[in-house]
Amino acid sequence: MNTQIYIGNLSFGATEQDLRDLFGAHGEVTAVFIPTDRESGRPRGFAFVTMATPEATTAAIEALNGQDCQGRPLVVNEAKPQQPSGGGGGFRSNSGGGRRNDGGYGRRDGGGYNRNRR
Repeated sequence: MNTQIYIGNLSFGATEQDLRDLFGAHGEVTAVFIPTDRESGRPRGFAFVTMATPEATTAAIEALNGQDCQGRPLVVNEAKPQQPSGGGGGFRSNSGGGRRNDGGYGRRDGGGYNRNRR
């Protein structure tokens, strides 16, 4: 079992110490990560807590899922491994190709200078 826990619906005022205290009651907390917005620097409303053992992870999830924390019911479950994103370019099929008769400027009538036009 994974020992990393996802915490959703987290109050924006929650701190790392708040999470250490809350989850520490169920076992040793080895790490806390609260992601922040790149532009504003504000917390994003979720966090990850890593517990020392799978037993502590299970105990914390069972005890804290749905519990109120700073006025909000927490969503607590096992964190899923991050999947690689599907982006990254590659060949784009059905992209057209061939010649355009628009002078290269998006004109449908081929306006502008076009030496192949008669």
